[in-house]
Amino acid sequence: MGEMLAYLNGEFLPHSECKLPIFDVGIVLGAAVTDFTRTFNGKLFRLEDHVDRLYKSCKYTQIKLNKTKQETIEISRKLVEENSKVMPGQEWGVVYYMTGGVNEVYAGGAGLPDDMESTYVQHTFPIPSHLWRDLFINGAHCVTPAHRHTPPQCMSSKIKHRNRLHMWIGDKEAHLADPKAVALYLDIHGFATETGGSNFLIYKDGKIISPKPPNILWGISLQTVTEILPGMGIEFVTADINAYDIKNADEAFLPTTPYCIGPVTKINGVPIGDGKPGPLWREILDRWSKMVGKDVYSEITGG
Repeated sequence: MGEMLAYLNGEFLPHSECKLPIFDVGIVLGAAVTDFTRTFNGKLFRLEDHVDRLYKSCKYTQIKLNKTKQETIEISRKLVEENSKVMPGQEWGVVYYMTGGVNEVYAGGAGLPDDMESTYVQHTFPIPSHLWRDLFINGAHCVTPAHRHTPPQCMSSKIKHRNRLHMWIGDKEAHLADPKAVALYLDIHGFATETGGSNFLIYKDGKIISPKPPNILWGISLQTVTEILPGMGIEFVTADINAYDIKNADEAFLPTTPYCIGPVTKINGVPIGDGKPGPLWREILDRWSKMVGKDVYSEITGG
């Protein structure tokens, strides 16, 4: 079996050769933006939306890409096509990782040249559906760590970036309470924001409620939920959500690219609703499945 391909700075090359220099500012300074999408039946889901968000993130951070959006889209499709020959029958995740470039003069930020060329990376991996089986069967336990989410006054929540040390620490804190816990980050006022890999929603008083946009990355999967709900006759609103609201919700959810939407059944050890994945979650997931032409529940659970 051959080796899968990645794309680095204008060249398709084997995964094992896709490496960044130690002086890349994505490593040294965390000066990197990212995005991620996946396939359903081999077709990339909302590819244009993900690429558009990527380019907006790059513009905000002044990471200048030397590829057009359409070129980026074609590279993504090429990677899926070629890697599907190496590992047939897989669904794929496609990762975009863009940095400010390589600074060989100085490892920190005091000697950055003006003419740095950005680092452009795309790579793929097979979607590991089996990892989320327990989530779909039993639901997630969200734990709120002491570390608070980065305020939008410090870093715009509209960009998808790799400055996530606070989430690394927060995840470690949450796992002290429960090794399987998903860290749900609060803002500086104690309101829920998002997890390290998903948005967060509750169902309460007949409405789906999301934390307000200034505190969260508006996910493509979150947007998909807002487009599914009108057909169900359910209102979607944004509001400040605190622990009281979450504990008294009927259901809670994690919208995210890898598994679409997952159920949350506990918050800080307290059951949400009856403590089991709820019927509204399953209906949203089933409607999502029809939209993408694949039974996502069966894909994750194996039946």
